Amino acid sequence: MNIILLGPPGAGKGTQAQRLVERHGMRQLSTGDMLRAAVKAATPVGLQAKAVMERGELVSDEIVSALIGEELDAMGSDTGAIFDGYPRTEAQAGSLDAILDERGRTLDHVIELAVDEDALVERITGRFTCANCGKGYHDTFEQPKVAGECDKCGSTEFKRRPDDNEETVRTRMAEYRAKTAPILPIYEARGIVSRVDGMADMDEVTAAIERLIST
Repeated sequence: MNIILLGPPGAGKGTQAQRLVERHGMRQLSTGDMLRAAVKAATPVGLQAKAVMERGELVSDEIVSALIGEELDAMGSDTGAIFDGYPRTEAQAGSLDAILDERGRTLDHVIELAVDEDALVERITGRFTCANCGKGYHDTFEQPKVAGECDKCGSTEFKRRPDDNEETVRTRMAEYRAKTAPILPIYEARGIVSRVDGMADMDEVTAAIERLIST
């Protein structure tokens, strides 16, 4: 089974992809992670990407597509793939069709985690973590049981990601709407798009996805 998970940053794609990996033995293909791994391993595609990044340029669709193909070849035909963060554009959607077709694979589901923008801003901007052990907290939804002290390790040092601010989050949302959302009609025409409430409890989102892929 091959699945695309769509949704803006903070919608929960990474969490749901990991749960699919654990439940079904699938492979999560996150282009950012694969790019870093390929550069580190000095694969042919990794060396290409490294040269581009060292020049301060963006990695091309061609390199990303080659990276996806390299990963699919390495994992074998009997392992399902979860595409997380790819495709982002109509051009990449076309490339993915070609990559899958060359390997005798088909795209089974495109699942969009639908979100409310204002609620997502609140979800993301309220996040903070323990600086020592990394346990996550939230200003509204999950404060430490003892104010200023981590429940897990007792540390009193906390941190926030610098990009977890309203301006950045809304910019990401606008970019998602402008670039990625237009690929949905391509897949809707094939009847493989489903939407799940990304603002629901994580377990409810997981259950909804399980229902979709089991039908």
